[in-house]
Amino acid sequence: MTHAEGTEDAHLVLELLQVMSRLRDPRDGCPWDVAQDFNSIAPYTIEEAYEVADAIARDDMADLCDELGDLLLQVVFHARMAEERRAFRFADVVRAIVSKMQRRHPHVFGDVELSDADGVRRAWEEIKAEERGDTGDDPLADVPPGLPALQRAAKLQRRAARTGFDWPAAEPVLGKLHEEVAELEREVTSGAGRDRLRAELGDVLFTAVNLARHLDVDPEGALVEASSRFERRFRAMCAAVGGGRALADRSPEQLELLWEAAKDAESSAPPG
Repeated sequence: MTHAEGTEDAHLVLELLQVMSRLRDPRDGCPWDVAQDFNSIAPYTIEEAYEVADAIARDDMADLCDELGDLLLQVVFHARMAEERRAFRFADVVRAIVSKMQRRHPHVFGDVELSDADGVRRAWEEIKAEERGDTGDDPLADVPPGLPALQRAAKLQRRAARTGFDWPAAEPVLGKLHEEVAELEREVTSGAGRDRLRAELGDVLFTAVNLARHLDVDPEGALVEASSRFERRFRAMCAAVGGGRALADRSPEQLELLWEAAKDAESSAPPG
């Protein structure tokens, strides 16, 4: 980065901070922005993060630029509300992350030698543990309860695996998944209540996440892709019969044929 580019970046960040300050002005600001608090803005922050991920998945750089701006606005919004409480300022947020990155990358900003990604990851986790005073007594202590369920399940499993509590490979996890599905099937067949079904289905999902981890597959991404496939194929079914209302008039056998036709059409389509 050149000096001129750095100066431009600094001016633009300052302009964004000034925009947010104006929006939050109790007298001359925007009534909607003034009315917000941390709790009301948090869902927007999560939504913007997902929209960033979606732009990345679509490899849409123009949209990614726009979505990153929206996500940055969320950071500025939270920092401004904190400043109004005299808790911290945007500068404190930046200072903290700069310090953290330098501290957690001693192989870049210090004299530690790490030659591969695995070594970097281990060092990162060790430094994090030191920062939070982790004695190792509770390996799950830093897993946030507010994570999306699939991500939290995977993170809990990774933490547990560091203690040796893990399957040795994917094959036995697949066997465990079959076992959990069989248990769910027995509960369904026996007419079990909602609580039992919920518990058994949870075990199936948790084990599926464990299998994804052993296969080095992101479970969240895998489910996103599966949902997208379903969406495409279902829309193709609707298009084949002239819309969703017409689809509702078809028999189960006809629906199955339409579904298989949509799958076949998708698999035979040329790439790109």
